Amino acid sequence: MSAFLNATDAAATTAVDPACAAPLPVLGRDVTVPLVTGGEVTYAALDYAASAPALQRVWDDVAAYAPYYGSVHRGAGYLSQLSTDLFEQSRVTVAEFLDCRPGDQVVFTRSTTDSLNLLAAVLPAGCQVFVFETEHHASLLPWTDAQVSYLNAPRTPDEAVATLERALADREPYGPALVCVTGASNVTGELWPVKELAAAAHAHGARIVLDAAQLAPHHPVSVRDLDVDWVAFSGHKLYAPFGSGVLAGRADWLQEAEPYLAGGGASRKVTRRVGGEDAGGVDVEWHTTAARHEAGSPNVIGVYSIASACRALEEAGFENLVARERHLIAKVREGLAEVPAVRVLSLFGDDAPRVGVISFVVDGWNSSHFAAALSAEYGIGVRDGLFCAHPLVRTLLGSEPQAQGECGAPEAAPGERSLNAIRVSFGAGTPDEHVERFVRAVKELVADGAKWQYHTEDGRCVPTS
Repeated sequence: MSAFLNATDAAATTAVDPACAAPLPVLGRDVTVPLVTGGEVTYAALDYAASAPALQRVWDDVAAYAPYYGSVHRGAGYLSQLSTDLFEQSRVTVAEFLDCRPGDQVVFTRSTTDSLNLLAAVLPAGCQVFVFETEHHASLLPWTDAQVSYLNAPRTPDEAVATLERALADREPYGPALVCVTGASNVTGELWPVKELAAAAHAHGARIVLDAAQLAPHHPVSVRDLDVDWVAFSGHKLYAPFGSGVLAGRADWLQEAEPYLAGGGASRKVTRRVGGEDAGGVDVEWHTTAARHEAGSPNVIGVYSIASACRALEEAGFENLVARERHLIAKVREGLAEVPAVRVLSLFGDDAPRVGVISFVVDGWNSSHFAAALSAEYGIGVRDGLFCAHPLVRTLLGSEPQAQGECGAPEAAPGERSLNAIRVSFGAGTPDEHVERFVRAVKELVADGAKWQYHTEDGRCVPTS
């Protein structure tokens, strides 16, 4: 049983030159893709902000466990008990990865979106929610049953804190309140002042949840040090396959609310009512542990993959991972700065600390067309559009849409002009060659244009056959 509960021993990490550090092995690192101009090339996956490739280490851990797969929590057999131990030990691993406080609960969900919708479902009556318009839709949209204040996009970290303080100070009535904020923008990659925002929230009697979907894969996240009440993230952005996520933090609101989903696993005891007006119904005693919001058969493989990824990142050493990522960020930003037609999008300015997520537009190009050419002619996968952060991207782009080209943005209706950007994102598994190829491709496309013809098909810009 311990073979699956304990990660493979990793070599001790030491300080390294980020320019020489090797990327962590990921699945798909040797996959080749065809080019429309002929031949094949190793695929450059530069869309980590959407889904990071799974670490090879995670895949190997899951493969080792797979023959022992069994039901969780309610089975008497050996494989069921092993799987239950694996599942619950994964909960401990995630709590340690997040540096949770005593008494905090780790609830396993399907994704960051699911985690934040779960938190929205357990808000106490009359709770007010404060969220910046700059958030990803996963943290912008779940609060439909609460009184929501959408805060304008700040242009500096200090302005973000001041904006929140004013909004909290002015709230009426003075009841329960929740602040939702990202740790790192999925559009600009910029780091937000989470610790300062948490202090502001608590000073005004509010709680705070951290959307760490883009932060946790790149930087250590300490619930204790940041002093956030909850943190949410997704496995598929943390180099883990399958559909699992995490909501970790204070237990009280979770314990006091009705279960997010009603069903087996969430209930401790169910009895039929006898006698009286309610005869024939059922009485339910719900769990007060994390199981209260984990009804149904849990995704044990997805949960184990998250725990494996947590261990792998910690053993690799975040200091080394951050140093190497800064090296890659510098390569990309310096390369793009050499192309006058490129405008990098930013809220907080060029000097703001950030993770490996960079969005930009190119003068004279529709972003969908540019992204399609990167893929078809260079084997580079990036993202184009509004990145599930429509208000933020529209704020950053201003009111002037891109000129209508042969290829329109997926979000543009037929005949509309396009308003979209290009996003390149990378992380622990990205080799230098991928970002170097990307910078070279941007320069060549801007200087020489695309080598192929493209058209819009089913809302996407694709090469013309």
